[in-house]
Formats: sequence, C-alpha cells, structure tokens
Amino acid sequence: MASAGSHTYRSAGVDVAAADRLVKRIAALAGSTRTADVLSGVGPFAAAVRVPSRYRKPVLLSSSDGVGTKLEVAILAGRHNSIGIDLVAMNVNDLITAGASPLFFLDYLAAGKLASIDAESIIAGIAEGCRQSKASLVGGETAEMPGFYPDGHYDLAGFCVGVAEEKDLIDGSAVRAGDVLVGLHSSGLHSNGYSLARKALGVTNRRSLGRFRRELGRSLEDELLEPTLVYVRPVLGALARFRINAMAHITGGGLTGNLPRVLPEGVSAVVDRDSFPSLPIFELLASKGGVSRAEMDRTFNCGIGYVMVVAASQAKRLVTYLRRARCGASIMGEIIPGKRSVRYRGKR
Repeated sequence: MASAGSHTYRSAGVDVAAADRLVKRIAALAGSTRTADVLSGVGPFAAAVRVPSRYRKPVLLSSSDGVGTKLEVAILAGRHNSIGIDLVAMNVNDLITAGASPLFFLDYLAAGKLASIDAESIIAGIAEGCRQSKASLVGGETAEMPGFYPDGHYDLAGFCVGVAEEKDLIDGSAVRAGDVLVGLHSSGLHSNGYSLARKALGVTNRRSLGRFRRELGRSLEDELLEPTLVYVRPVLGALARFRINAMAHITGGGLTGNLPRVLPEGVSAVVDRDSFPSLPIFELLASKGGVSRAEMDRTFNCGIGYVMVVAASQAKRLVTYLRRARCGASIMGEIIPGKRSVRYRGKR
C-alpha cells in the first residue's frame, strides 16, 4: 500500500506543466487567426465573440466533426502538419452549405501522453485551416489520458460556429426540376472512407505507405495525407454573385448519401459520371483495391467534394467563376421530377 502523499498527478502519467507549456504555444498559433470580432480567445474559461454588426437578423449555425481513421495514416507516417486542415475543412464545409460564414472554431485533442505526439504541428494545421476559412481559432481542450490511448496515438474533434442573415439561409426548398448540379472537384479522399481505403490498399505499416507510386504519380502516403479542400472562399464568393438553391458537402456516404439531404420531396438528382475529374486514387481503389462501383458511390466522394444546385441559366457562369477562383468545377447533372434520390449515368 502506498504511503500518504506518495502519489501525484505526474506519477499517474499526467504532466500538467507540459500541458501548460503547450497551451502557451497554442495561444500564439490561435492569435494568428484572430479577427476583430473576437473579444477574448484562448486563456479564459470561455471565449467571447461578437456577432458582426453587418447582420440585421443574424442566425447562428454550428457544426461538429472529426477526421476519422485518416488519423491512423498520419500516425503511421509520422506526419501531422496537415491533419488539422482536414479537421477544420470537415466542419466549415458543412457549415457553408446553409449559406453561413464561419465565425470561430474550437478543437478537442486527446492523447495518452502529449509528449508522445506532435501536438504543436496538429494545432498549427488547425490554425492554417482557420486562416483559409476566415474563422478565428478561439480555444478548445487538450486532454492527457494515460492508459486510455497508446503512446503516439490521439483523437481529434472540431466544433465551428458561423453566422448568416436569416433571409439568406439556404435549405434546399427552392430546388426545382430543371435545375443544374455544379460539382466542385475534390483533392482526393478528403477525410472519409479511410477504413475501407486502408483495408483495400493494404495499409498496415509505414512501409506499405510507399506503394503504388507508378499508379498515383507519388507515394500512397502523400496521396492519403492530401488535405481536404476548404471550400469557404470560392463558395462564399459565389453566394455573393449567384442565386444558389441548395448545396451539399460530399463526405461519408458519397453523392448517394449526401445529395438527397438537401433535395425537397418530389425531385431527384441525375448525376453524369463522365463529368467527374479523373483522380488516380479512385481508379486505384477500384482496380487494385477491388472496391465495386456501388461501394465506391456510397463510401467516397469519387472526385466531387461539394455540390451547388442552381438554375440552368446560371450554371455555366457559375462554373466559369469557380474556375477563375482556382476551384475545379464542372456541370455534373440535373434535377428531375421523382423520388428524392441520386441516379447515375455514364460509363465511368
């Protein structure tokens, strides 16, 4: 039996002093994302952010998401500088589908021992994602949980709040038969379907991440750790210039599962496979990974990371605008009468 006073938090595996030092470094990273509307950020028990004065009837919107088992690839590779971008992107890309502008972001980072992970690189990636999305990183939680996570492993979650003018909210109710689907191209898998991708491509250790260079034009490690695209700037720019009837962020579930979420009753979407960008990772999953077309459709984004639904008269101009904003885009289908669902056509 231990003698009185022999146990400390540090002897139990939690280094409070190390955590405090990390928070100080995080505060500097967060400060680089701060906007004029932030009254208090990292430091107090709660952050305070002013709703921008330009809104007459502001509505606050919120989102929460993680990165999934893409974390396992980052851990195997020992590369953590971009996983934070993924975290922010998964949240803000959801938020903007309603027409909201991101206001602020918080993160939750948990590890067995903070000293066993590259926490500063992770947070630096979050700060970069916030800069790309014009959101302020105002705080979060860093938890050290010895015995719960193995050394070198961690979990990551994010939370974002945005704001929109009430009259400008987008809920899909304006979608009509005859509207056109404009697809914003993805950079690859983004942050979904990694459990299937890892199994199909045999990702079990660091060495396995060096495979498929010929098929991909780079290592599998580089391909799988390609950051999720942050669509905030091109989408908000388009919202200021075009009437958008609905938008969908294509995450887990693919187009099959995500596009119907923003369609009203009485219409369905017809998607042209031949309009998708040809990305080697999806061809590899089908050919070498043995993933069927149906499974690809309901698991991966297949090259389309975000969809905007507009009147046919605006579709070509919208695509031109997005491309000039350095966002790959193409007309990828149309809305027709029918049961709320997605149908595919084309050979790919």
